[in-house]
Amino acid sequence: MTDVTSAKSARRPHHWRRDLIELAALFSAVALADVIANLVVHAPDGPVLLVTAAVALGCTAAFHIWWSQRHSHAPPGEPSGAASQSEQEIPEPETALWRMRTTVRDEPGSLAALCTALARSRVDILTLQTHPLADGTVDEFLLRAPAAFQAQQLGHEVAAAGGHDTWIERADAHDLVDTPTRVLALATRTALDAAELPLALRQLLGRCTIHSLPATSVHASPAGEQTPVEGVLEETVMRLRDPSGGAITVERPYLPFTPTEFARARALVELDARLGPRMPHSQDVCTLPEGNEITVRRAGPDDAKAARAMHDRCSERTLSLRYHGPVGDADRYLSHLLSPRFGRTLAVQTASGRIVALGHLLWDGDETEVALLIEDDWQRRGIGSELLGRLVSLAVEAGCDSVYAVTQASNTAMVAAMRGLGLPLDYQVEEGTLVITARLAATPTRSRLPYEQPYDLRKELPYEQSEQTGH
Repeated sequence: MTDVTSAKSARRPHHWRRDLIELAALFSAVALADVIANLVVHAPDGPVLLVTAAVALGCTAAFHIWWSQRHSHAPPGEPSGAASQSEQEIPEPETALWRMRTTVRDEPGSLAALCTALARSRVDILTLQTHPLADGTVDEFLLRAPAAFQAQQLGHEVAAAGGHDTWIERADAHDLVDTPTRVLALATRTALDAAELPLALRQLLGRCTIHSLPATSVHASPAGEQTPVEGVLEETVMRLRDPSGGAITVERPYLPFTPTEFARARALVELDARLGPRMPHSQDVCTLPEGNEITVRRAGPDDAKAARAMHDRCSERTLSLRYHGPVGDADRYLSHLLSPRFGRTLAVQTASGRIVALGHLLWDGDETEVALLIEDDWQRRGIGSELLGRLVSLAVEAGCDSVYAVTQASNTAMVAAMRGLGLPLDYQVEEGTLVITARLAATPTRSRLPYEQPYDLRKELPYEQSEQTGH
């Protein structure tokens, strides 16, 4: 390429006319300079002429600079007025994040019209997911709009562009994670711990209520027989067969599930079924104030025999405080409490390996319950406070807003343990039963950040529904 360029340059014609013009201009400049020099030297007003010429040149240069900055015609390499302003610190306009779902016709140009309408309102599309339906397409957006932009205004813009069944709610920075990355993270959590499946489903499907139904029930037929293996999707409710027995019901009354979401949930449940029972084997060794060492670890169905032996060593009063009455079938209670589907259980064992205390964090629909059972000989040693603090930490990691404990008003040990958390507490007493609710501090979990009420254009009114925090 270098040889070709050199050859072209060699054949380039010589512009002799331009050389003559340049020589003529040079001679003219020399002649003009000689005339001005003679005029300044021989004229009586020569110095005045020089000063006047200098002032005129200065004024001309200043006017040229002002004109260039005002009209952005500065020469290359010199900052114009706009460039000078850009170098200054101009505050960015305040923006807000929104999550929006809307249904459009399944035809060419429908999505383009919607995006054009958003662009006219200075709304930036950060992410876009499509959920195909039989008679249309549900588009899910993550939007960045001016802070003054209201949900109702956004909804009307979308409706004018052909969108219908529009649903809008405020989002937060954690929604900026793309969907494949979020799904892989949830699959990893589920693979490490079977107890993560209900929580992973909730984070996958957004704000919803998840109920785990046991395989058998005293008042109903087996839940697993009512749910087919492939699951059931009914608008705002989906039912999935629990691999460990029973069924998982997911409800989201404010927004119907799409077949795409149903397929994702089924894939996560199938992953859990293929991996089988599993639980982290981490454990911590703690020293009680009296000097004895105990081990705190996760407990599961394999600990049912040791847990039943601990029940047999507890007094009737201790069991009554825990279960709020006589224990008719301890084996059935323990099978439920130790199942990872209904929560998480921590066990305290001594150096000899004997379990002396159990702490439960139970998913109760939209709420979360904490419960403790400590063997009589190991009470008043600080085990309850240790277990309760760890259970609250697990609740925070799960994204719970609060935890509650149900006990009797005479159970001063449980009341003291709840007070020792240092959290805001609410008390409710009904016929001797005391319910203590601890409100947890905010964490950077997406489901725990404050949302504005979702806006549904179909009703032209915001939903009057509080945030679901079910597990």
